[in-house]
Amino acid sequence: MIKSEFIATIAPCAVKDMQVTGVPASLTIAQAALESGWGASGLTKQANNLFGIKGKGTAGSCTMPTKEYVNGKQITVNAAFRAYYNWSESVADHSKLILNGTKYKPTRYHGVLNADYKTAALEIRKGGYATDPNYTQLLINIIEQYKLYQYDLKEGEQPMTAAEQKEFEELKSTIKQQAEWIKSQKELTEMPCPSWAKDAYAFYKPYIANEKGSYDFWRQLVINYRKENNIIVNK
Repeated sequence: MIKSEFIATIAPCAVKDMQVTGVPASLTIAQAALESGWGASGLTKQANNLFGIKGKGTAGSCTMPTKEYVNGKQITVNAAFRAYYNWSESVADHSKLILNGTKYKPTRYHGVLNADYKTAALEIRKGGYATDPNYTQLLINIIEQYKLYQYDLKEGEQPMTAAEQKEFEELKSTIKQQAEWIKSQKELTEMPCPSWAKDAYAFYKPYIANEKGSYDFWRQLVINYRKENNIIVNK
């Protein structure tokens, strides 16, 4: 799935949840992109878990290896992550976690609610959502690069210039068209592993849930496989 398709798929859910919970849509989309590798992670493919939330979800749990920072050093551990039946459930659970916090600290993420994207990115890190010391900046980079802050606009707000407003309306129209295209062309995002990607699939099989993905997914997999194995293709 290419990044524009990913945003088009996640944005409607993120905006809807923002209107109910106050969790900035820009933060939701950026975290989903970062935590799931734009939908390409094994956890997302196997359990529809976009945010790396641990525990038990609507579809149970899924044990996967994950990287954590302990005393400033990165280590890999196995952990049980929540599993969902679809991405909408994952987005809703993410908003619920931020809104309700944890059993012993219900307000741990409340600094995120109704905040601007920079504050939200800082507060989610301060709340202990991730152990990566660069987490805040990584989120801000994604939000700014893809202008995700535009999804945080509430009805009646006019923080943009007329030109920016026009651009935003065009963006919403484009996203709607993309979402409709994705829905009507679902088979293109569930393409069985093509023959030219078999070697790459075999190499990465432990990290891939099944043999289905978009053309761009299989193409990128082959590129990564060739780079990692120093394979030179003669033209």
